[in-house]
Amino acid sequence: MNEQYFQTLKSAETEDWLDFHVIRPFCFQLARFFAKFDINPNTITIWSMFIGAGSAYFFAQGCYHYGGVEGLLYNLFGIFLLMWADFFDCTDGQLARMTGKKSRLGRILDGTAGFVWFIPIYLALVWRFYQHHEIEFGWLGIEDTPENTMIATIVVLILGNISGFLGMGGQTRLADYYIQVHLFFLKGEKGSELDNSVRQQELYDQMPADAPYYERWFQKSYVDYTKKQEKSTPQFQRLLAVLKQKYGSVDNIPAEVREDIHKNSLALMKWNGLLTFNFREAWFFLFCLLDIPVMNFIFEIVCMSLLTWYINHRHESFCRRIADSLK
Repeated sequence: MNEQYFQTLKSAETEDWLDFHVIRPFCFQLARFFAKFDINPNTITIWSMFIGAGSAYFFAQGCYHYGGVEGLLYNLFGIFLLMWADFFDCTDGQLARMTGKKSRLGRILDGTAGFVWFIPIYLALVWRFYQHHEIEFGWLGIEDTPENTMIATIVVLILGNISGFLGMGGQTRLADYYIQVHLFFLKGEKGSELDNSVRQQELYDQMPADAPYYERWFQKSYVDYTKKQEKSTPQFQRLLAVLKQKYGSVDNIPAEVREDIHKNSLALMKWNGLLTFNFREAWFFLFCLLDIPVMNFIFEIVCMSLLTWYINHRHESFCRRIADSLK
């Protein structure tokens, strides 16, 4: 791996093994290809949105248990499309760092891409359950009647909303924030994209009246996105306030304090990586291939929420300890 490859990464410390050794090197070659044609990173992000959303049609089909070989092929092609979307979602950032074409809109689009994929995918899974549910009904001993099917589908729709918006949405939002926090103390303000809601609100208020509607919508959504990140991390916000009051700039923080923060943050990166695409989607693909995709909702609500709580609790604990020691 050459120096140019490493320069396209946020940091080797924030990449999991699969990303660092397989996905990122492949996406680096894609970025080099797109750079030759002067393709904007935001274009790649938008392509990833369409490809990821398009996979929903194929995940809406029953797999081998319900659809035989044809159903299996549908689901395998859905997996292929979603992985393709993820490759492009990784490529856009590496292309931006390679070409210097980083932008605020690009940062916002990158945070939006996952929601554009998974809203149609999760709705497709609800429809899939409505069509194919004999496995789940058999487990629970439920008679397969139209009334029971409708009631169960409404329950699954509720689970899908909890799993998507409160589960996956909140979990990946926090994981992204902790990556930027880690980079902030590792590389300084210029080496991270650690945004705050106050500044993002100012940028929204300063937008001209004739700014395109979609830009205003994206910026407003990003204000809400950063507010939710900050609401989930009160002890980190307190530590940040103490550091700014005591030292002014992150560059003035004493080495021993930076090392303490870095050591504790680095220990959580391996767990934080489980909240991002690779680990989460391995389970999603497995549940779809086994023809029990509703289990993906339960997995995210229970298992991934417990993992998120653990990471958040540990991060907040060391932030509280360091803030107290500085006070």
